[in-house]
Amino acid sequence: MDFEKYINEIGKRAKEASRKLAITSSKIKDKALENMADVLTNNIDLILKENEKDVKNAKDKGLSKAKIDRLILNEKRINDMATGLKDLIKLKDPIGEVISMWKRPNGLLIGRVRVPLGVIGIIYESRPNVTSDAAGICLKSGNAIILRGGSEAINSNKIITKLIARAAEEAGAPENCIQLIENTDRKLVDLMLKLNKYIDVIIPRGGRELIQKVVQNATVPTIETGEGIVSIFVNYDADFDMAEKIIINAKTQRPAVCNAVDKLIIHEKIASKFLPFIVSSLKNYNVEIRGCPITKQIIPDIKEATDQDWQTEFLDLIIAIKVVKSIDEAIDFITQYDSKHSETIITNNYSDAQKFLNEVDASSVYVNASTRFTDGGQFGLGAEIGISTQKLHARGPMSINELTSTKFIIYGNGQIRE
Repeated sequence: MDFEKYINEIGKRAKEASRKLAITSSKIKDKALENMADVLTNNIDLILKENEKDVKNAKDKGLSKAKIDRLILNEKRINDMATGLKDLIKLKDPIGEVISMWKRPNGLLIGRVRVPLGVIGIIYESRPNVTSDAAGICLKSGNAIILRGGSEAINSNKIITKLIARAAEEAGAPENCIQLIENTDRKLVDLMLKLNKYIDVIIPRGGRELIQKVVQNATVPTIETGEGIVSIFVNYDADFDMAEKIIINAKTQRPAVCNAVDKLIIHEKIASKFLPFIVSSLKNYNVEIRGCPITKQIIPDIKEATDQDWQTEFLDLIIAIKVVKSIDEAIDFITQYDSKHSETIITNNYSDAQKFLNEVDASSVYVNASTRFTDGGQFGLGAEIGISTQKLHARGPMSINELTSTKFIIYGNGQIRE
């Protein structure tokens, strides 16, 4: 196969589709989303059949349970995918929105209006639900999308893309506004990263290795997403029962996702009482505990945490525990090791809560709540294309508004510059 010709043809088709999609009416886009949702729920058995092939291949290759969990689809997850698409219909179409307008002394009327980014390339791992989420968000925001999922989910991604792309086109959306790179050769990723002629932005969604590969090698602008090295700080005045509930949820509900907690930071004033309590609870959920020297003194039968543990997104039932002397030390520790994704403080102290909110540099900072809420749907944004951990141009869960840019529109009546 001529890889360069193959990727250029996909890019050319996407660019042509993006020009048409940018001026497609809200009515057609919403009808396309409705069709896409319906085709998923009407073809659950077909999707599960293809997903079973991917799951079997993953097990044969010895992938971890956590990675297999990210890959698995079931009726509920497919219905959730459909619900995510329908939730997008409820959102106001951002395209064409006049953000501001003002009149200059010379009579020029100047405004700023929302426009699509154009063609979005997304490179992602494991989770086939990303295929429909990303396609739906891009369509609603007027962007064509080129999908490049991981080889472990290729059968699932192919059938989902085939179904939703056809459904969107039947509603009147432009042909080729949703495309999947079906060849899993990694050379195509390298070519995609340099497809500046056709792709306007690339979004990597996955682990550190994938994100760094994209950021370091792409000539196309990128938005970093995905890696979540996440901490929960339990302050000296925390309610133990509340803390337990939040920590167990953040660690065990779905350990293989980016907003699951990796590190537990505990104030030394409560360490002797809280550590035995929370470690016992975590062990009931088969969580492996790794701790700092102080933690090991209190709980001897755990592994000692290494420096690498503090900077690892485990994506598994593993948690590292650090005891600190103050909230300042906790914030410094988070600043040194975490990925600016999601952080929580558990406290009944208003001043410390505000200090944590003000000083922790992350896309989402919580007081007394689970980090598992860092999600477009949970924030009321509809589905998300990813969670940005950078500051330009979007941060946190990215939905339709984050996939737009602006342009100036100027109305005159014959003005010239002197």
